[in-house]
Amino acid sequence: MSAVLVAVVLSLVSAVAYAAAAVAQERLASRSPGSGTLRLLARGAWWCSVGLNAGAALLHVVALKYGPLTVVQPLGALTLVAAVPMGARLAGRRVSAVEWRGTALTLLGLAAILVTASGPAPDDVLSVPEALTVAGATAVLIGVLSRPGARPGLRHASASGVASGVASALTQTVTVAATDRSGPLLSVQVVGVALLVAAFAAGGLLLSQTAYRGGLGGPLAMVTLANPLAAAVIGLALLGERLQGGPAGVLLALAGAGLASWGVVLLSRAAPAAVPADDDHPVAAVLALEPGSATAEPALVPRAHDPGHLTTATR
Repeated sequence: MSAVLVAVVLSLVSAVAYAAAAVAQERLASRSPGSGTLRLLARGAWWCSVGLNAGAALLHVVALKYGPLTVVQPLGALTLVAAVPMGARLAGRRVSAVEWRGTALTLLGLAAILVTASGPAPDDVLSVPEALTVAGATAVLIGVLSRPGARPGLRHASASGVASGVASALTQTVTVAATDRSGPLLSVQVVGVALLVAAFAAGGLLLSQTAYRGGLGGPLAMVTLANPLAAAVIGLALLGERLQGGPAGVLLALAGAGLASWGVVLLSRAAPAAVPADDDHPVAAVLALEPGSATAEPALVPRAHDPGHLTTATR
């Protein structure tokens, strides 16, 4: 099995795990839109979503060891493709025709990008000054996107996507530098960049949680677009990665990016009215509200006029 194929398989599994985490985060955000970070820390469902994100990130790290950023990051768009049927299933509805068209266009666009981006395994890394420069510029951009103003959901989603994309680029530096055996495992470069990865990954997670208060489709689509864009800029500008096929490859990649963007836009606009989810669904049970909330299971008590009949209590 080639290194690029290994990276693709790992990226696919990672995308599904990220999708499950996004659906869990959106459900939590929609149930308690005013909850702060400290209240989320007390919720088991939020920690489940953190665990899913951590597992997906680990798979992503391994994928970055075998494949270049220009291959691994576009596959992150499949997170949106997987999240659509997951969200529809938990909402108790079918995937709409518009959502299927968006899924098909996204897959076609990704296929075109992969044809031109299938290069060798990465061997170049960011130097410490380059990593610090990227981190500083990213922090400024995130601060601008996170400022108070109109459409905070999409802006926070953009900031989350940029933070995650930069974290992926920095992660590639850590994995390649730590496994090339040309220097100490815990060098200043590895430890310093690893701390930056942790900071941007945590920031991306919290920003996405805030963005999902406005729904799943639009914010997740924005994260999906901003993430690979940020990583690709770093890969092409600083890591020496190149698209395959010359001018024809560039045109094919642009066409693929256009198709994928069109598909993402369709997916973000398709938001059918949700119906109550089936509480018997295993994933819905994991994401169920805590006891005492509005949808918690009511207690059963006898009716006053019929002691032998059970009915729900009024709380």
